[in-house]
Amino acid sequence: MLSWLGKMASACWRPVRRYARMSKDDDGGGEDDTLLWCRDLEKHSCGEVSFAVVQANEVIEDHSQVETGRDSTFVGVYDGHGGPDASRFICDHLFLHLIRLAQQNGAISEDILRSAFSATEDGFLSLVRRSCGIKPLIASIGSCCLVGIIWKGTLYVANLGDSRAVIGYERRSNKIVAEQLTRDHNASMEEVRQELRSLHPDDSHIVVMKNGVWRIKGIIQVSRSIGDAYLKRPEFSLDPSFPRFHLPEPLRRPVLTAEPSLYSRTLQPNDKFLIFASDGLWEHMTNQQAVEIVYNNPRAGIARRLIKTALSEAARKREMRYDDLKKIEKGVRRFFHDDITVVVIFIDHKLLEKKISVPELSIRGFVDAVGPSNFNILQGINTNAKSVT
Repeated sequence: MLSWLGKMASACWRPVRRYARMSKDDDGGGEDDTLLWCRDLEKHSCGEVSFAVVQANEVIEDHSQVETGRDSTFVGVYDGHGGPDASRFICDHLFLHLIRLAQQNGAISEDILRSAFSATEDGFLSLVRRSCGIKPLIASIGSCCLVGIIWKGTLYVANLGDSRAVIGYERRSNKIVAEQLTRDHNASMEEVRQELRSLHPDDSHIVVMKNGVWRIKGIIQVSRSIGDAYLKRPEFSLDPSFPRFHLPEPLRRPVLTAEPSLYSRTLQPNDKFLIFASDGLWEHMTNQQAVEIVYNNPRAGIARRLIKTALSEAARKREMRYDDLKKIEKGVRRFFHDDITVVVIFIDHKLLEKKISVPELSIRGFVDAVGPSNFNILQGINTNAKSVT
């Protein structure tokens, strides 16, 4: 039976395998992982980018994109939960909202990013409102949302949830150092639990330890997201017939928020690269381990290498080899690891001062959809950096 399922999965994934089989692996050998997609190396406005995604769920819940322009680069990592609807919606709408707002305001800024997140949240909640009559569980679907923009030498990062952006920078000793640019909005963090308790002093069940894991209302770990409408507005409360999402008492005010954490900085000569990744990567390696892998290995395929290192660690924890893990079909793989998305952005500072010609591409992770990017219409807009928040 398992042999038949394996053959069936192999046949279904042949179109993806065509893209996943890039250069021969030098870090594991053996047959390629048919659930692993990558673009080993592409150019962007101030360097190169490596991009990889591996699927674990029956339907992939990680959606992602890289947009390249003449003097700008956009990265989006959207880690869905409960289904792919929210992460796919973000991938289809957030960047377009950003472009529209930047044109209207003549700038890229933290405020523009915040407004793009808000417009995306409003749009998805409108979709929930229209759909919940025929698909009530859409009210329980949500997504983390991590965005990075390099715009004329300035980096902007916005984040909801527990995906993470990490920068690798060199010290004078030529050692690479990891700096986490985002804050994990996850109830496993003491500061997040304290924040929730201070916002809900009259709710003794705002965070609950369940099966050894801290969860908000005993249900969800992330405290900020796009979607999860039933935890934000009473009109989206789910019927008790869905016990997994049943709240012990009516929702009096939102317990989750779509307000992103924001960060900006002017890139410095010792800033070497950025890693944007969903939490599936960080479950299996530290920030410092990740930057050392990037720093000490060739650029081409480095995002794929990070994912394979994480998968090897996930396999080791279950006392098996990665060669055995990668034979397990989607859906069942979720018992071993999460969907994982990794984007590595290399920063070549000499290019920041030059006007170089790079392909203006829009790349969607995993589905391998490539087309022209709308970033070219932003040429001429001035930088309008805000202070770090």
